[in-house]
Amino acid sequence: MDISIIAFLCLLGTVAALRLAEIGISRRNQARLAAQGAHKIPEPHFRWMVLFHAGVLAGAALEVILLHRPFLPALALPMGVLFLLASLVRWWVIRTMKGHWNVQVMQSVQLGIVTRGPFRFIRHPNYAAVFTELVALPLIHTAWLTALVGAVVHVWILSRRLAVEEPVLLANPAYRAAMAHKPRFLPGLF
Repeated sequence: MDISIIAFLCLLGTVAALRLAEIGISRRNQARLAAQGAHKIPEPHFRWMVLFHAGVLAGAALEVILLHRPFLPALALPMGVLFLLASLVRWWVIRTMKGHWNVQVMQSVQLGIVTRGPFRFIRHPNYAAVFTELVALPLIHTAWLTALVGAVVHVWILSRRLAVEEPVLLANPAYRAAMAHKPRFLPGLF
């Protein structure tokens, strides 16, 4: 097996391990939030989001191996940088939100609103960062089909997530006053 494929598979494995670590952080934060009176909001599409994230990692690996995608340094370098920058933004979100951060929608606005860090600019920096990560990561080894299908599916999943999350957030007058005027994903757009 080519060294670039081995390195790419190691990268995918590392991302998978980090996602599992994040689930641990999320569960601890959910327990703390629940102890403070927050509760989880039913989210029927959550399992699809989890499967989707695993599917992008598996899809990228399979596409590279089975369809013999070449490693193109001219594509890998900018996509690697984009992936790294998006990951840094995502960890900035996790650090900024501290105990509020978790992977499920929770009614926790009464415990405080996070308006610092990347939330100064947009309402959903985590979603923007994850979307960017899941498009850039497959393209590091030219798994363009996974990136394309993943982007389309992610837009659908994200629209379902926001249909649950935003009404919960915007129902709180303090959140509405602090955040409703900010764009969802990109400063100055949408």
